[in-house]
Amino acid sequence: MTVDTKLPVDQEYVSSFSKEQGEPEWFATLRTEALAKANELPMPKPDKTKIDKWNLTQFSNHYVKSDKYASLNELPETVKSLIDLENTSQNLYIQRNNSAAYLSLSDELKAQGVVFTDIFSAVKEHGELVQKYFMKDGVKADEHKLTALHAALVNGGAFLYVPKNVEVKEPIQAVYVHDQEDVSLFNHVLVVADDNSSVTYVENYVSTVEVENGLANIVTEVVANANARVAYGAVDTLSKGFTTYVNRRGTAARDARIDWALGLMNDGNTISENVTDLIGDGSYTDTKTVVVGRGSQIQNFTTKVVHFGKNTEGYILKHGVSKDSATSIFNGIGKIEHGASKSNAEQESRVLMLSEKARGDANPILLIDEDDVTAGHAASVGRVDPVQLYYLMSRGIAKVEAERLIIHGFLAPVVNQLPIEGVKKQLVEVIERKVR
Repeated sequence: MTVDTKLPVDQEYVSSFSKEQGEPEWFATLRTEALAKANELPMPKPDKTKIDKWNLTQFSNHYVKSDKYASLNELPETVKSLIDLENTSQNLYIQRNNSAAYLSLSDELKAQGVVFTDIFSAVKEHGELVQKYFMKDGVKADEHKLTALHAALVNGGAFLYVPKNVEVKEPIQAVYVHDQEDVSLFNHVLVVADDNSSVTYVENYVSTVEVENGLANIVTEVVANANARVAYGAVDTLSKGFTTYVNRRGTAARDARIDWALGLMNDGNTISENVTDLIGDGSYTDTKTVVVGRGSQIQNFTTKVVHFGKNTEGYILKHGVSKDSATSIFNGIGKIEHGASKSNAEQESRVLMLSEKARGDANPILLIDEDDVTAGHAASVGRVDPVQLYYLMSRGIAKVEAERLIIHGFLAPVVNQLPIEGVKKQLVEVIERKVR
């Protein structure tokens, strides 16, 4: 039995919603054209995961308007722990369900021309800039049904633009708070670093309530123009009832660099795509992902780096833990296109299983269309190393504590890359909770 994929909205609803938001004509047209495509395009087909019984198209509410936070003191305690309450000049955006609830950007960055705002305001106030990049060279609306549905129903997200030659020294943070049961998330995040600029962006997805049949369709586009640097960190902790599709896509121009540090900790079934296109000569990406699966959840993670330019470097490192009867599938793809000479594609995927019923699958793939390159991969799926366990226990450490230490050490290469201490602490706490 398959889940009904007939969409719960029509063209009239999408047009009306766009009009209510005061969106420009180009964005309204993008929505309606995407909805037409969503009715025709097939679902994606993630490798080794059947999603025909997953709910990826149905939801009860498309847009829920929530109150703003008058001050950061009104935030839930789980959110307060992620931010620096003492720093009054921090660069912070908080979205509550589908509504912009708090925004702070330093005067210094404003004076330098940095734009950081919610996606609705960006479309209206910086339309020409957004239109230049929105679903153009990154994720495209006509890739499959879920990208088309996303384009038609964007109901939240953020826009960050860093002008040429501007170095943002302090991290910029976005927190997406889910605190109402009947909320669907179609967040779109667009990060653009212009020539010779640099920025660190970190986002958190936090659920404070449980849901029975939630839907999240999240798309991120990162554009690093010539010689730009973007460090992108994320910790996703949506609750068990969410079925999540998340697509994070990066495009790097000449000598640009995009670093990803992703903590994918949702408790529901999840499809994650993380693709970086190294377009320009000398471009670079380093993708680190950490995953913990528990219960009966099924998670499929595809990380792909495509080399188009010469002398490009792409690194993939993924470590995952599966417990109970959870299933985690890691697909790592390094693709070197013809002409991308002297490029380097390296990847490593490791899955640690903590129980007899847990399942892990690591699939490294190298697709090489050029001779003068370097490429390599490593993959492993197994249980806690008995030698490591014996060594720790021989020092008087109890078995449960020894396993905990091994797991944290196994996941540390990604955890340690997160640039905000509060966020890093949150990820450690989530890992602790999920493997306890």
